[in-house]
Amino acid sequence: MAPKNTAAAPAIKKAAAAKKAALKGTGGKVVRKVRTDTTFHIPKTLRLARKPKYPRRSVPRTPSMDAHAVVKFPLNSESAMKKIEEDNTLVFICDVRANKRQIKDAVKRLYDVNAIKINTLIRPDGAKKAYVKLDADVEALEVANRIGFI
Repeated sequence: MAPKNTAAAPAIKKAAAAKKAALKGTGGKVVRKVRTDTTFHIPKTLRLARKPKYPRRSVPRTPSMDAHAVVKFPLNSESAMKKIEEDNTLVFICDVRANKRQIKDAVKRLYDVNAIKINTLIRPDGAKKAYVKLDADVEALEVANRIGFI
């Protein structure tokens, strides 16, 4: 047997450790997660906001429901006149797609009056009728005269 070289002893130990690591691995014991549910849910991950390189639409759309599109025209039938005189209420024919908030804003913008309440209905001919109840300090008859349908 050859004489043992003291300088080579740490190298032999290092090589043996490398052999053991290569054969058995360095990970140690893997701990399995205990699952208590029968269904698997994919974990929630980071969702970043979109950062487009260019706008997908070159020119933004103009809003189709402006004040003039919402309120088409005032109604001046007998029953509408009765509403104006007795209930301080104006009656308008509006766009079918318009909601009460849009009608209220359109009446304020077009005729400079504050509406307290808006009641709407769809007529049998498909048009939307809006009953616009005005403030007590504003006379519906004066507003109707100013609009010019009386």
